[in-house]
Amino acid sequence: MDASFTFDPSSGVSQVVNQVISTGASFVANYSVTNIGGTAFNFNGYTGGAKLAKSVGVGASNYAHKTFEVGIGTTTGKITLGLSASNTLDLREGRYVYDVLVSSGTTVYRIVEGDVMVRAGVTSSI
Repeated sequence: MDASFTFDPSSGVSQVVNQVISTGASFVANYSVTNIGGTAFNFNGYTGGAKLAKSVGVGASNYAHKTFEVGIGTTTGKITLGLSASNTLDLREGRYVYDVLVSSGTTVYRIVEGDVMVRAGVTSSI
């Protein structure tokens, strides 16, 4: 699911965007990020990372299950997450959580987070 939202680094609040991933299929999510003035957020000098995990609850396995490929359009305000079909193939059906972190220097922001519903398909390859 693609999403558009405003990012205010001083607020400390992330945007919640839920996603659906189909096993054995490529996954891509595009986020269009604006600043408070409504123009594209300038990510010049930022880096990003995103992970998917089964759970972050007490007593759960807190390790990251998958690491997304993250692309940042420095002056366009675009963030893209991706997993290849081979990376989604071994996901088990069910609910997961994910987040996207961006950093500028030593400051790290959780910009997006949410639930991911992984749905198993019938066809395993083409």
